Amino acid sequence: MRRPAGRAARSVGAGSLCVLAASVLWGTTGTAATFAPAVGPLAIGAVAMGLGGLLQALTAVAPIARQGRKLRAQWGVVLLGSVAVAVYPLAFYSSMRLAGVAVGTVVSLGTAPLASAVIERVLDRRRLSRRWTLGAALGLLGTVLLCVGEATRDHGDRETASVGATVLGVGLGLIAAATYALYSWAAHRLITRGITSRAAMGAVFGVGGLLLVPVLLATGAPLISSWSNAAVGVYMALVPMFAGYVLFGWGLAHVPASTATTLSLLEPAVAAVLAVLVVGERLPAVGWIGIALVVGCLAVLTAPARRTRQPRQREDDGASAQVGAAHGGTAHGDPPHGDAAHGDPPPGDAPPPAAAAAAAAAAAAVSLVARPEADR
Repeated sequence: MRRPAGRAARSVGAGSLCVLAASVLWGTTGTAATFAPAVGPLAIGAVAMGLGGLLQALTAVAPIARQGRKLRAQWGVVLLGSVAVAVYPLAFYSSMRLAGVAVGTVVSLGTAPLASAVIERVLDRRRLSRRWTLGAALGLLGTVLLCVGEATRDHGDRETASVGATVLGVGLGLIAAATYALYSWAAHRLITRGITSRAAMGAVFGVGGLLLVPVLLATGAPLISSWSNAAVGVYMALVPMFAGYVLFGWGLAHVPASTATTLSLLEPAVAAVLAVLVVGERLPAVGWIGIALVVGCLAVLTAPARRTRQPRQREDDGASAQVGAAHGGTAHGDPPHGDAAHGDPPPGDAPPPAAAAAAAAAAAAVSLVARPEADR
């Protein structure tokens, strides 16, 4: 049977909140990396996603063993997601090193929702809602403005990257966006095929972590050259990658990959705020406008659908249900079709309070942080 509308909305709200929490953790990676400037991007990516993925697999040994038959039946999806997991951090951190944090971030994260939507449209035949389109447009515009603000502020005596390095960085950013969207889709596909989120994420990220071990062995020497570098590596593996992707896996159990990647646009906003509060950087007004648009994107995606009045049940509903079951199958307990199968709440759902509260809290935090900047 279908879940009641209220339970479905709470499920989507909880999933959205998990993705938002993961995005907050991911947003700390840039600030953390500033404490280990001697560590290269390949080593940072390999230690973060490699060790984090192996930890996910180790903590999910029992679920993976119990659902081994289902995972083997979906070995192609697992392998595809694992290769994407291995490629993503190498492309992402290299993109930021070559093209700069601003350009690397906007290309890698800002285009990921679009890549995810294309993947779901092609592989799942999933239609994109107008709400998602509006939310993605706000989020992408906000990320662009945020990165414009990052690019236009004073960076001191840092040399400007060459045109060739910038072009290569943009290309790596597009690869990062595609692989991020791809492993998000793979994990969501496994979960919707009856595999628990722990088993799905443990299998995909565990194999991806194994693929990153050679990269870590070849480039990770600076990580053990000092205690501060080692601490950064341990933090990156345990908090943003391990804990963050556990939360992301729980979120993917309740929302589609395109929604999850769009909600994760909170990450660059968090990174910019931390750069102001922790690192001491100053963000121009256009950057704060971008953060406000990202918060607006989250509000659009997590706001409840407008409640519609349900018609009174008529006596011939039983015959109508039998006809609908013959054509759609939902009356006999089969999974619903369309957006409901992907976790989108149907019209008339109750509000997802957790996600709405998170968006409101984010907006309040932005206003509190932005106020001193405006007074200067």
